Amino acid sequence: MKILLIIPAYNEEENILKTYQKVIDYNKKENTHYDVIVINDCSKDETSKICHDNNIPVIDLIHNLGIGGAVQTGYKYAYENNYDIAVQFDGDGQHDVRYVEKIIKPIIDKEADLVIGSRFVEDIKTFKSTFARRVGIKIISCFMKFATHKKIHDTTSGFRACSKELIYDFSLSYPSEYPEPVTTAEVLKKKYKVKEVAVEMNEREAGVSSIRAWKNIYYMLNVCLALLAVKIRRYKRCQ
Repeated sequence: MKILLIIPAYNEEENILKTYQKVIDYNKKENTHYDVIVINDCSKDETSKICHDNNIPVIDLIHNLGIGGAVQTGYKYAYENNYDIAVQFDGDGQHDVRYVEKIIKPIIDKEADLVIGSRFVEDIKTFKSTFARRVGIKIISCFMKFATHKKIHDTTSGFRACSKELIYDFSLSYPSEYPEPVTTAEVLKKKYKVKEVAVEMNEREAGVSSIRAWKNIYYMLNVCLALLAVKIRRYKRCQ
């Protein structure tokens, strides 16, 4: 199967080469064949230069689209290049390439269309973010269940794998704001199969996250309102 790791990157000059090299080293060690595409979201630092200088496959966006637009660009690339599975993979060192095999397995086995790498479905020792963020995730999880009737524990995880059908769906429509919880809710409303699997995550190795809205309650309230909007809408799968 053709498997693509989509790596959105904004000002990741300190991390992107290490992240890419870990994937390449893993491929060599385990005889896997994970392809990579970096979506450089109009970074202001040397992210693009580092990618080009080190022959890292990269798409340079000419405008900053935010995480939603960057990831959707990756899905468009995956669709146009006929990939069977696409995996969202952070460029900041938080995601561990060893767990890619685990999150793609339910898709290969036809058990799920979307698989979420979760820090909370099992009691594993891993970086689980700050206390405030964990509280926010639990609240969003409650709204997710209200909107979709399914419990999702790690609602904001960006470590996700999706099937070929969802690649096409996401290439056509993907939210620019709050993409992880909103797309998960939309996918469930469309009757796709969603599964969480336990993964370990690391703290960001360097730099500053582009998603810093957790610093106030505004983010959480907007996500919950977005989930309520998903609840009242009607959805159908893309044809």
